Amino acid sequence: MSDLLIGLLSAALATNQPAAVSNLVTQTTGLSITIPDPNDPVEKEFQNLMEDDDVAQEEVEKWIHENVAFASKGGGITSAELNGRIEARFSTVRKGYEDFLKRHPDHARGHLAYGSFLTDIHDVEDAEPELEKARQLDPKNPAAWNQLANIFTHTGPTEKVFEYYGKAIELNSLEPVYYQNLADSVFLFRKDAMEYWHITEPQVFDKSLDLYRQALKLDPTNFPLATDLAQSYYGIKPTRVDEALNAWTNALALAASETEKEGVYIHMARFNLHAGRFAEAHRRIDMVTNEVHLELKNLINKNLGIQEKAAATNAPPPKPEPDPPAKK
Repeated sequence: MSDLLIGLLSAALATNQPAAVSNLVTQTTGLSITIPDPNDPVEKEFQNLMEDDDVAQEEVEKWIHENVAFASKGGGITSAELNGRIEARFSTVRKGYEDFLKRHPDHARGHLAYGSFLTDIHDVEDAEPELEKARQLDPKNPAAWNQLANIFTHTGPTEKVFEYYGKAIELNSLEPVYYQNLADSVFLFRKDAMEYWHITEPQVFDKSLDLYRQALKLDPTNFPLATDLAQSYYGIKPTRVDEALNAWTNALALAASETEKEGVYIHMARFNLHAGRFAEAHRRIDMVTNEVHLELKNLINKNLGIQEKAAATNAPPPKPEPDPPAKK
């Protein structure tokens, strides 16, 4: 049993539990956190508000899925009716947050939760000031910096994307999502990253890959994260075939289903084909049997045939049909 877990169990028996847990986490991890008192009336109200937020979003997601299912059978309601129902449900949550913050205008987590809710329902314009208020009230809360950086990825400026994700990491170096978000942004905004850090494009790629690796080190069983790292290699020129194949091999070890595994085999076949390793490309693509991957499998097999024929005649191959675009 870890020292932190033992300490948490001891803290649970303390008279002042929130303070005991907060002190323990600070001593053990170096992170400074404040544990709210669950018996505080304001805290109870805030928790109820967030619970309503979660319930509303679950209800809306259920309505959408159910209406899609009904529509496929000739039923369901119109988009206008569904949107009206969704708007009405979310308006109760919005009003709850607004009423709470009118009475508690300096409640940092209230502004953060409201800003996050507005972001979830795609009201970015109203979300930004709420998140900015949260950041100002509690500048040591990494979530506020991260959420604002998320918004800046859509609205700019890009400099703040790098700065704010970096600040979130500085405040909590154990949260893998912050590293992943910064890795995505460094990769996607390469030219801006080159100017911001005064580095070359190959160094930008290295920086992004290193951030993905740090995220994966903190969350080593996360298959989608491993595939994000591996898919990055599609955008790196010149192509780093062996590095890419190593990344996909690591992702394969985390795949939880045959469908996920076969998806990885497709990527491995593509990189082997790029490197002219035809036998290995065939071996990987032949392992794909699921119909969901059939279109990609046929395309790769077609390109394999083109390149093998060209290699056999020492002629430059015709340009193969492109694979569907990678994630990035």
